[in-house]
Amino acid sequence: MEKLQSKHIHIISFDVPYPANYGGVIDIFYKAKAIYEQGIKIHLHCFQYGRSESVMLENICEKVYYYKRKMNKKQLLNSLPFVVITRSSEKLMLNLLKDNQPILFEGLHCCYHLNDIRLIDRSKIVRTHNIEHDYYKSLKKVERSLFRKLYFASEAKKLRRFESILNQANFIVAISPADTKELSKRYKNVRHITAFHPDEEVIIKKGKGKFCLYHGNLEVGENNQAALYLVNEIFSKIKTPLIIAGRRPSSELSAAVSNHSHIQLKANISTEEINDLIKNAQINVIPTFQATGIKLKLLAVLFNGRYCIVNTPMVINTGLENLCSIKDNAKEMAKEIIRLFEKPFEMDEKQKRKKILYENFSNVINVKKLLELSPAEFCPN
Repeated sequence: MEKLQSKHIHIISFDVPYPANYGGVIDIFYKAKAIYEQGIKIHLHCFQYGRSESVMLENICEKVYYYKRKMNKKQLLNSLPFVVITRSSEKLMLNLLKDNQPILFEGLHCCYHLNDIRLIDRSKIVRTHNIEHDYYKSLKKVERSLFRKLYFASEAKKLRRFESILNQANFIVAISPADTKELSKRYKNVRHITAFHPDEEVIIKKGKGKFCLYHGNLEVGENNQAALYLVNEIFSKIKTPLIIAGRRPSSELSAAVSNHSHIQLKANISTEEINDLIKNAQINVIPTFQATGIKLKLLAVLFNGRYCIVNTPMVINTGLENLCSIKDNAKEMAKEIIRLFEKPFEMDEKQKRKKILYENFSNVINVKKLLELSPAEFCPN
């Protein structure tokens, strides 16, 4: 039997997954890193549309290929979803056909070639990051632009139809228990492997912080909505300091923050700066209005932050419910913020987090589950 180190896998990524600074690419990068650490040689295929080539990816991959995403607006008229048709490439197919190794498709976005007859005998695994048509319907609800509302509505319908291509996969790997349950109604061979992430240890500062924190990519509609909710419905009515951190805040959010001296907006700061804020905050307050997938920001907070206040959609069916304070209306959330802001973090809570996070959210354990889905000769003993 050949040594494990001689084994290979292809990974098709919807974006260049480094720097790992937003949800989907965090999962891809740290999954690839965990695969590399198991001695598997990675052939990474990236669709590129604004992010640069990465030396870091070359350090953990046998080979990195880049394909320009075809962002022609005429593709909006195609019967296939725009997010799928713009990620098609014959060059990609030719590179996949150079060998007979397993292929990991990262998200429904990357599945244009999943049913290509030339791949009929290959081991094909699809990692789903959301129930995509539900996610796009949710994006439509929080979008203000009429054009983007129409776009999200159209994509949701197309993605619902396109999803049946998952029948061509040997395995579907869902990111959350709720997604696993939903996909299992329609497809065979659905498995649950949770999100991969940068944290190896639960490291929480003793004592108290001096502010609350909300962080996220603020150009995403759901994050903008959550930040506005915190400003307008909660922190405008209490005097507890709040920092909102993230990329490209809306003018509406900037205006709302400017009305309150105890609320700060830190725009376009680095991942390292956001991580420091997470660690130093007294409370990370992270509501969401979309119960889709699993939010990687929640894992970042539980591994590194003190108290965590969420609403039900953030934690439902994640297995993390007992590690958070769950409040579902503004009045209850404000009351809990005031209570926890004066309370030093209790280290027995840290032990509780360690038990749940190490058992269920370990990259080492989860990568072994992933590799076991590939042919027997590929897997570690």
